[in-house]
Amino acid sequence: MRASQLYAPTLRETPAEAEIASHRLLLRAGFIRKAAAGIYTLLPLGLKVVARIEKVVREEMDRQGGQEILLPILQPAELWLESGRWNVYGPELCRLKDRHGRDFCLGPTHEEIITTLVMGDVRSYRQLPVLLYQIQDKFRDEKRPRFGLMRGREFIMKDLYSFDRDEEGLALSYGKMYEAYTRIFTRLGLEFRAVEADSGAIGGTGSHEFMVLAGEGEAKVVFCGREECGYAANTEKAFSPPRSLPAGEAGSMVEVAADGDVDPGRVLKTVLFKTDKGMVAALVRGDREVNEIKLQNLLGLLEAEAVRAGGDNAGPVDLAGVTVVADLEVTPGSVWVTGSGREGMCLTGVQCGRDFVPEHTADIRLVGAGHPCPHCGEPLVEARGIEAGQVFKLGTKYSAKLGANFLEEDGTTRPLVMGCYGIGITRTMAAAVEQSHDERGIIWPVAMAPFEVVVVPVNAKDPFQTNLAGEIYRLLNEAGVEAVLDDRPERAGVKFKDADLIGYPYRVVVGSGAQEDGQVEIYCRRDGQTLRVPWATVPGALREALASTTGLNNG
Repeated sequence: MRASQLYAPTLRETPAEAEIASHRLLLRAGFIRKAAAGIYTLLPLGLKVVARIEKVVREEMDRQGGQEILLPILQPAELWLESGRWNVYGPELCRLKDRHGRDFCLGPTHEEIITTLVMGDVRSYRQLPVLLYQIQDKFRDEKRPRFGLMRGREFIMKDLYSFDRDEEGLALSYGKMYEAYTRIFTRLGLEFRAVEADSGAIGGTGSHEFMVLAGEGEAKVVFCGREECGYAANTEKAFSPPRSLPAGEAGSMVEVAADGDVDPGRVLKTVLFKTDKGMVAALVRGDREVNEIKLQNLLGLLEAEAVRAGGDNAGPVDLAGVTVVADLEVTPGSVWVTGSGREGMCLTGVQCGRDFVPEHTADIRLVGAGHPCPHCGEPLVEARGIEAGQVFKLGTKYSAKLGANFLEEDGTTRPLVMGCYGIGITRTMAAAVEQSHDERGIIWPVAMAPFEVVVVPVNAKDPFQTNLAGEIYRLLNEAGVEAVLDDRPERAGVKFKDADLIGYPYRVVVGSGAQEDGQVEIYCRRDGQTLRVPWATVPGALREALASTTGLNNG
């Protein structure tokens, strides 16, 4: 591809709407353009990155026995009503009516329709397991679409669904996909971690998220500081063994002036939530935070909004009409300092079981850095990440409701056991930019770059340089290296800036010295190394560098 013919309109100024690096750089470098809030056009460079990601994904899905299909985007409401998700999914579901007044939705996910498809054709245990996948646009009417491709209303996703005869079969399918996802993100050149996760609206019995680590990532993850341990989890799911302080003396409960000198570990924090099931009080130690996802899952809440009833002085004593939930660290007989409900006052000597009795005691605290690992006890490390993929054990959540059954060997009828496995293709593209960029632009991993090399003649008016650059470009293409020839009549500085902004992994620079000694310069975008080589050896040198993906070899 010649740069003079490439539709890659770069921007010198950062669009005001762009809040994070991937949004800024993908707009500036000519990969995407905004059509509406949360909806983007993929330009040629962007579509090439997507195609590279999809190629790796398809290869790894096929390697594990997956078969590609294409399900309809438009889905009838009847299926979602039958599964119970038409109302549960909420306003993010893009709903519409056809000309006859029948309800449909634009698919945000495809559990209902894939289950209905398979139940019509798979009737016997002999036909199992089945692994079907697709790569397709998805639609979610985000309340506040933002961050470009990171949280949009339309996005490209790969989703695979597995169908097995029992839990043992599901474990095998889940293991295959876990392995495939590990290979995919490794091949794409991303630093990531697979972490235990909450299943969310998809449901099911177990889940892992594949988090691309990035300093500005939207989610927090914790993992064991001892690498061989391997424990890692999203903070929504993470567990750490409860650490109860030694019991205090169970004296009388007394209201005193709050002086702020109390050990936070002795304070019992009361956080009130307004929920669809009434008011809920969550009790955690003063040096802890409430994990709202754990609380919602425990009580089966559709929504929970923290409220400041009583300000910061709320306490667990004499709470009328409120469901009280205590964390595991709030043990029977433990003695606390709590809010009294009056400004500037607190209660001392408040005993769990005597002065207040929780209706539920469960793990509801947020786990963070320094908390002990549940596997080995070592301190946990905290990092930020971007969810690029997630795998779920669905079990019979959808098959039982939709009547997707099969005949066992003994003639009995059983529901299919399902798994669901998704990768956000466009989200992975954005995550790669968040993980790897600098002040000059994008630094693509080789496996994801739209082109591997750009060839730049320094002086566009020098026939020797332009002719030699054209010859090197020809040789690279013959060697199977995807290259761009920057033949634009621009100054070298402009071309170099665009090359850095777009993020080509390698740049071949043909300068005035090439006519004197026959050598050209190869520059590596990732590590900044520069190597001068005879121009005829450029294809071989780059093929070696691309194969290793570790940079230039000066040896």
